[in-house]
Amino acid sequence: MASIKVYTLGRLTKYVTDSTLKALRTNIYCTSVRCYGAEEKPSEKESESKPEKQLPSSVEECHKQIESLTADLKTVTEQCKDFEDKYKRSLADCENVRRRMMKQVEDAKSFAIQSFCKDLLDVADTLSAAAESVPEGEGGASPALRSVADGIKLTRAQLAQVFARHGLVAVSPLREKFDPNLHEALFQQEVEGAEAGTVVAVSKVGYKLHERCVRPALVGVAK
Repeated sequence: MASIKVYTLGRLTKYVTDSTLKALRTNIYCTSVRCYGAEEKPSEKESESKPEKQLPSSVEECHKQIESLTADLKTVTEQCKDFEDKYKRSLADCENVRRRMMKQVEDAKSFAIQSFCKDLLDVADTLSAAAESVPEGEGGASPALRSVADGIKLTRAQLAQVFARHGLVAVSPLREKFDPNLHEALFQQEVEGAEAGTVVAVSKVGYKLHERCVRPALVGVAK
């Protein structure tokens, strides 16, 4: 009797479980179908709202559309050419700016010491004047004075080497053609055997730094 009850209870439990699972499956299926229908309806409405593009009904309309498309193509082609020209011009401008900046950087590196060189030129002039103040082969000069003169000459020679190492070169244009970019004429005089426009006297030596005139030479020119 007890076994019959257990068997009946098991059959009842299985029936209730199967019924519950069927109901859950049915609800899930209905819900998914409703969601799918709700998602599909807006797209259908959108497709209905978009009007279909009508094809030309006659040859004349075809020609008109061809002319319109040709005009649009011509306009777009002109715009492309205009944009290409502007692009090439922009590239050229960028390249010019790049070269100009590189030139400015190189000049800044080369001529950064220009002001310092100008200040040292007075020192070089003083040393030259001091070295030339003692005549060569002067018998009456004392050994101490000779020693000082030799030291000044050595200092002047060493300073000239430092100038040359940094690109500062002396300009002494005696018997050369007058160059207004490097020379400054103080006077003119007639000199026999000298061609007109030739430098016949140098009052003060000039200097140039990397081919740029730092101080013009003060000269006298033959006329």
